Amino acid sequence: MPSLGADMTEGTLLEWRVHEGDAVHKGDVVAEVDTTKAAIEVECFEDGVIGELLVPEGTTVPVGTPLATIEPPGAEPARRAAATPASVSPASASTVPVAPESPTAPAVPVAPHDQDGRESAFRATPLIHRIAAEAGIDLASVHGSAPGGRIVRADLDRAILERRGGNRAVVRASGYARRLADTAGVELADIVGSGPEGAVRAADVRAAVSGTEAAAPATDPAPVSNRPSSAAISAPEPGQHAAPQHDPAEVRKLIAAAMTRSKRTIPHYYLSSTIDMMAARNWLAEHNRQVPVTDRILPAALLLAAVARAVRTVPELNGHWIDDEFHPASHVHLGVVVSMRSGGIIVPTIPDADRLALPELMTALRGVAERARAVRLRSSDATPATITVTNLGDLGVDSVFGVIAAPQVAIVGFGAVTERPCAVDGLLGVRPQLTATLSADHRATDGAIGARFLHAVDTLLQTPEEL
Repeated sequence: MPSLGADMTEGTLLEWRVHEGDAVHKGDVVAEVDTTKAAIEVECFEDGVIGELLVPEGTTVPVGTPLATIEPPGAEPARRAAATPASVSPASASTVPVAPESPTAPAVPVAPHDQDGRESAFRATPLIHRIAAEAGIDLASVHGSAPGGRIVRADLDRAILERRGGNRAVVRASGYARRLADTAGVELADIVGSGPEGAVRAADVRAAVSGTEAAAPATDPAPVSNRPSSAAISAPEPGQHAAPQHDPAEVRKLIAAAMTRSKRTIPHYYLSSTIDMMAARNWLAEHNRQVPVTDRILPAALLLAAVARAVRTVPELNGHWIDDEFHPASHVHLGVVVSMRSGGIIVPTIPDADRLALPELMTALRGVAERARAVRLRSSDATPATITVTNLGDLGVDSVFGVIAAPQVAIVGFGAVTERPCAVDGLLGVRPQLTATLSADHRATDGAIGARFLHAVDTLLQTPEEL
């Protein structure tokens, strides 16, 4: 379960978009989870084959809980069969998403064993066992199509249809979509799926039901069927958890709790510096004149690039304070504070921001801001940030001193770029300037290191063509 910040403790798995045995590639969306603040599309971080889906749809689990296993393509079946959560090595399997292991995470179920302690001829998850038991299917008689002979949902569906004497095609669909279709009386085979390889998702079922109702004659008082309305099928069934609503009041409570904990436990110190933006403004204006409108770079991206590069030269501010010591990070994962339309803030992450060229950073910033405001993020947006930036310049604020998001040790703030009187080469003039601030953890650094960082940011903004 990915984390969306220090104030997130758990999430609800809404829907699987893959099945056991499916081939997946880096960047594929494999699941959707929901939190108090936003929905998150869980992306795969490596190529492989889905081994086991460990968390059923509708289940709420703590942050860090493994959701599924990924096995390398072409692995020996025996090695797969022997791989259990206690013995899986990084070379043979990994969890989705990649996240720190939670001490409260539930134990991962293992393959069933016979009375002699030997592994059974069939392998299946507890969910498959439960569905088979409810349908009266002996799993020993089911042929598993997944690697290593593992029985997946499609195999079980095929067996159930054969038992009932049905000859309908087996449709790829998530478990939640199947439950919605059953409740609504809709045939999955009649629905065009939008998931991987045409798999039917819950949204497809809702769309099909809404379309059917819209097509029904408005003057016909008699119901076409016992099918409930789309609003009704949105409600959870018994045992099915509803998706958490993003209640602004709850969001405020989470933010308040995290900030209170930060101010109570982190000894903040604050620095500020005035930065001349003449060179940066002139360079941006010239650059944006030469590129299409869609490729133009905003000042905010320039500021993020300066922070990402500067913190590489002052690594004492890039990392986390854990177990009474500072753990420096090897990468710069930049947290960006975004104001939510419904109120409150959310802090998505731009991973490896220091390695992105300025146009790439602009694209990444635009993407995370749009997804954050739509309250629909990707799991890569929930990468644990190593340093955060808050920018209120667009709102005309002169300066902002942020509160550190534990376990980070620093947050950088930027105010508005305004015309200010200043001395230039011994003469009084007016120049575009902004105030940059730093809130830092005194346990990890002191003022001298913070001042060095702000000086590095200033220096980089004087040569924007090098960013």
